[in-house]
Amino acid sequence: MQETENYAVADLSLAEAGLKRIEWAEDHMPVLMQLRKKYEAEKPLTGIKIGGAIHVTKETAVLVRTLRALGAEVAWAGCNPLSTQDDVAAQLAKEGVKIFAWHANDEKYYWCLDKVLETQPTFTMDDGGDLVFRYYDKHSEKFKIKGGTEETSTGVHRFVNMAKQGKLPYPIIAVNNAETKWDFDNIYGTGQGAIDGILRSTSVLIAGKTFVVAGYGHCGKGTAIRAKGMGAHVIVTETNPIHALKAIMDGFGVMPIKEAVKIGDIFVTATGCKDIITKEHFPLLKNGAILSNVGHFNVEVRVDQLDEYASSKRTIRKDLEEYIFPEGKKVYLVAQGRLANLAAAEGHPSEVMDLSFANQVLCILKLAKEAGQMENKVYEISKEQDKMVAEMKLEAMGMQIDKLSPKQASYIESWEEGT
Repeated sequence: MQETENYAVADLSLAEAGLKRIEWAEDHMPVLMQLRKKYEAEKPLTGIKIGGAIHVTKETAVLVRTLRALGAEVAWAGCNPLSTQDDVAAQLAKEGVKIFAWHANDEKYYWCLDKVLETQPTFTMDDGGDLVFRYYDKHSEKFKIKGGTEETSTGVHRFVNMAKQGKLPYPIIAVNNAETKWDFDNIYGTGQGAIDGILRSTSVLIAGKTFVVAGYGHCGKGTAIRAKGMGAHVIVTETNPIHALKAIMDGFGVMPIKEAVKIGDIFVTATGCKDIITKEHFPLLKNGAILSNVGHFNVEVRVDQLDEYASSKRTIRKDLEEYIFPEGKKVYLVAQGRLANLAAAEGHPSEVMDLSFANQVLCILKLAKEAGQMENKVYEISKEQDKMVAEMKLEAMGMQIDKLSPKQASYIESWEEGT
């Protein structure tokens, strides 16, 4: 690890490779690049400091570059110990970004968040909520933050609960809740990324396997669809009756996790909750079962209990550990139970992060204008912004859609006309 006052990264010599990856992402993120072009001359974020804790990937680097092009000062850290792409972090450091992130920074994860907060940002951009909670616990008496954004479902849920208790320290815009985020990033991004991470770490054949997805929210749905498309027999486990019914109507089997663990070959937890696969399930697992997670934190598969239950374990290949149980069974864990799509693969494709990060930029621009008039609660993205991002994406793809005629628009907004 190489460290100065302004950065802490794995190896600056990786910067050239990181630059190539960033440039690739820029070529595949036309909406974000269009926003950069639109606002870079005006520089509406001049004088604003942004502290971010979002996975340090090539796509995030395009977001950081865009914020800086709009005039902001930026400090950044990862939001998961295993998701940082070291070459990307090195290139950002070389460009002058205050960045504190390297792959497998488990022991100094919160130190990195502290370094970002020590820059006293005007706004935060979070993914999972750790940056805001670190501010609340350790820094809130030192300086005030005016507002922030949240990228993922887990963070939004945490902030909503915090707001209910009157403890949310500043207004947060729930980027995750935009249709152009969770109906695309969460479904198509997580679905493809989950399969990608499993294949990179195991190289197993998906076709013909019994593939268990725990949780049928947007991320679980995307994963189930992709697994089915690759020929797997997919089973969903759920606690929400509506989500379970949706899974059945989408053609998937549904059963309790205690039954699914007996027949599953590959498992992906995607609930956003804890204790999904635990010590009570380990004796029931098939020999050779593969466990993985795409929920934000590493609490869905109880890795601590897995360590206690197993007679021994060893690393088989990158991002894959083999656990040998007392009865002789072998069970495999992908990426230490952390986000398989980011820790074992490269995260979501650039094309889908284009939508999410375009929303991020637009929300920061909104905060720059309105944060002083906002309450300490969680705000939704406007339908107008959602539609604008979708329209920009369609235009970039060379696609056209129909428009309502004046009569049609009037009809939709009226109530007088009947049969």
